[in-house]
Amino acid sequence: MSTPKTRETTDVRQGILDVGQRIMAAKGYSAVGLNEILATAGVPKGSFYHYFGSKDAFGEALLESYFSTYLAELDQILALPGLTMAQRLLKYWETWQHTQSFEDCQGKCLAVKLGVEVADLSEAMRAVLKRGTSGIIDRLAQAIETGVAEGSLTVGGEPYAVAQSLYQLWIGASMMVKITKSVLPFETAVSTTRQLLALS
Repeated sequence: MSTPKTRETTDVRQGILDVGQRIMAAKGYSAVGLNEILATAGVPKGSFYHYFGSKDAFGEALLESYFSTYLAELDQILALPGLTMAQRLLKYWETWQHTQSFEDCQGKCLAVKLGVEVADLSEAMRAVLKRGTSGIIDRLAQAIETGVAEGSLTVGGEPYAVAQSLYQLWIGASMMVKITKSVLPFETAVSTTRQLLALS
């Protein structure tokens, strides 16, 4: 059972992470200084260094928090009652389109926004990105395997390889959506996804 002090510590730390996630999802990692995050969060600099030893340590914790939430939400979608696995997967990509667009993503597009940038800046952050994205691909592969077994979808290769291809397709589509300021890349991704899973 957590004490009020422990809860307060967790709340302050999570508050800094939540603010940082929203700001960095909009501006990127390098363009955001700690002062902007701390001013927005209403936290003194000393408190920041109590929770995070450096900006890179903060970035690592930020990505860990992001993927923890993302994977929990993905698990919920893939367990929705009353749907086939194919329908659940389509629901996941429908949610992706709403959260990863060029509009304000409220911090939900962090991996797309920071992926390329921080992978070159920090080995620790790259490792978190790799673990997080591997967790997503693993879940998609399991879902595809289940969908094949129940007969709601069909694939022409190993479920893991198909899941990997689909995830890379959607990451690429998200990048192109931001570049073109158009949702057309998502429409193409949906069409390709339906072909790969043999969905009508």
